[in-house]
Amino acid sequence: MEENHVIGLKQGKQNISLEPGGQFELSGAPLETLHQTCAEVNSHLYQVKAVGEELGVGFLGMGFQPKWALADIPIMPKGRYEIMRNYMPKVGTLGLDMMFRTCTVQVNLDFSSEQDMIRKFRASLALQPIATAIFANSPFKEGKPNGFLSLRSHIWTDTDNNRSGMLPFVFDDTFGFEQYVDYALDVPMYFVYRNKNYIDCTGMSFRDFMAGKLPQVPGELPTLNDWENHLTTIFPEVRLKRYMEMRGADGGPWRKLCALPAFWVGLLYDDESLQSIIDMTSDWTKEEREMLRRKVPVTGLKTPFRDGYVRDLAEDVLQLAKNGLERRGYKEVGFLREVDEVVRTGVTPAEKLLNLYETKWQRSVDPVFEELLY
Repeated sequence: MEENHVIGLKQGKQNISLEPGGQFELSGAPLETLHQTCAEVNSHLYQVKAVGEELGVGFLGMGFQPKWALADIPIMPKGRYEIMRNYMPKVGTLGLDMMFRTCTVQVNLDFSSEQDMIRKFRASLALQPIATAIFANSPFKEGKPNGFLSLRSHIWTDTDNNRSGMLPFVFDDTFGFEQYVDYALDVPMYFVYRNKNYIDCTGMSFRDFMAGKLPQVPGELPTLNDWENHLTTIFPEVRLKRYMEMRGADGGPWRKLCALPAFWVGLLYDDESLQSIIDMTSDWTKEEREMLRRKVPVTGLKTPFRDGYVRDLAEDVLQLAKNGLERRGYKEVGFLREVDEVVRTGVTPAEKLLNLYETKWQRSVDPVFEELLY
């Protein structure tokens, strides 16, 4: 509860929270296999669907709200969002769009040691644009094509560059937990939570807070809870907490929701595939990684890379993901069937929608509400 509003639900190790514009976020329990994760998300969506139908509310699997303007979107009654809403326009031009009109699916994976974290962080960060391409699903804005295949991904490039992006320091030889902590300490704060209130601390330094010099709460020192809160206000393409979050993919339809964790599990939870990815990406330059980050939202799998295209990379990577899942031995490889066609043809989900818009839908986005309804 916040004031007298229900703003989230808990059930065992799962919880549901509200993102700023009413995006519904299920944070699933830590589970062993993709069968369990897929069953969890299916059961969640059945519940959402049942409750939604009674209320005449539908839920859409997309990366960006296809029709409504910013002003049309109701604001969820959470104190932290009020603070973010006032701060966003000071640090980028697209932060309010990020908050209210984008939607993502994130995969959370754990690590067994600092060294394991480093290998997984580098591999997943380098490949985040490949996932962005395969799952690109946000081509519309305010009823028209918006010039991107993943507008959601593009929006992050001008939301707040102090707290987002491709984290080049992860590829430095000195990288480890300590370097990530140093980075996080220097990301400007949003708020502290005291006596059930969010206190605006936007732009302040967590290092000052550590020294008891935060002007808003003079003399007070942060708790571990303050630090955990601060870590949730950092938004790079891969985020480190007690586990790692893969943040590169657009929201998508039911069928795609189980393919995304399958992709990352096959690559990162199998030593052989993980090593292959590290070998494959180790000579990519910072400039190349940044180029993929910028161009993939526009051209998807057709983005040129070295002497080929992102689609060529995606084919190799998808094969490694399948091999990794095979070796895990849980019969999980079937979950990747959903993205086979995308990678084989080089046509992203967004391009399929654009094609429908120009043909069958006669240049209207309205049918997307049926096409991508959960």
